[in-house]
Amino acid sequence: MSTFLRRAAGLTVVLCAAWAQPPQQQQYRSKITIYDLAAHTSSTLYQADQVIEAPNWSRDGKWLLVNTGGSLYRLPVSSEAKLDKIDLGPGGYRCNNDHDLSKDGTMLAFSASNPNSRASQVWLANADGTGAKLMTPASPSYFHGWSPDGKFLAFVGQRNGKFELFRVPAAGGDEERLTSAGGYDDGPEYSPDGRWIYFNSNRNGGWDIWRMPADGAGEKDAKAERVTSDEWEDWFPHISPDGKWMLVFSFPHGTENHNGKMEGVILRIARLPGARLAAPKFETLATFFGGQGTINVNSWSPDSKKFAYVVYEPIAK
Repeated sequence: MSTFLRRAAGLTVVLCAAWAQPPQQQQYRSKITIYDLAAHTSSTLYQADQVIEAPNWSRDGKWLLVNTGGSLYRLPVSSEAKLDKIDLGPGGYRCNNDHDLSKDGTMLAFSASNPNSRASQVWLANADGTGAKLMTPASPSYFHGWSPDGKFLAFVGQRNGKFELFRVPAAGGDEERLTSAGGYDDGPEYSPDGRWIYFNSNRNGGWDIWRMPADGAGEKDAKAERVTSDEWEDWFPHISPDGKWMLVFSFPHGTENHNGKMEGVILRIARLPGARLAAPKFETLATFFGGQGTINVNSWSPDSKKFAYVVYEPIAK
């Protein structure tokens, strides 16, 4: 073989090695955004070239709780906004985007994997992150909402191959199943009066918002009521603290799940249904590039005048 051929062959090997490299993963810029309900305006509180997710508003209105890189952070709602990491102790927790503070602000519920469980479990800690204890030994389990009286944590868990809704006492104890007949149920959130749990489900084919009594949907989910039924794929109903509004995160028709990030998602709002259910009349507040992590958990301000969410922006490779 001549020198030229050997060089050519070497070049071929190098090129093949280059072609064999996995494609570069898309990177995103995160913009933590505040929407003012009265002014109908949105503003960027904080942005960074990393994926930041799921803002919760602190009960005193001074900061947001967010997650990024497997950790939880406080983000002040001020011009000096910067991430302040919450120390969860030596548990090796890798937090995901399901977390929130109790109504009185003294306790912190969060979902995380750890060296003993690669799948997500629900944990409960003091508000400063200390004293974390396991609430759901079974996994995967994802926290979504506190009962208004602070006695229960509502969560979605995969059991026997199905994602359904459960609650567990905040004082500790066995999990209690709330739904059993759904296809895939997610995003349970209590109404402020404690009467209902709102959630999203694809039990009728597309993704819609449903509700059930706070103690469960009953036998064969007979007590579950369908709230939305239009062309949008609806996820994560968030109820304002004053009980007046229901904020819904909606995807274009045919979107199979909330994973990933995409153009054309919307946030829309309607009056919270009363005891007698009627079709809600929605107003679209924002259309943007969003997805997983935009608004997984309740992010209303304590005074019900604002809410927080995350807009994502693809970064050019």
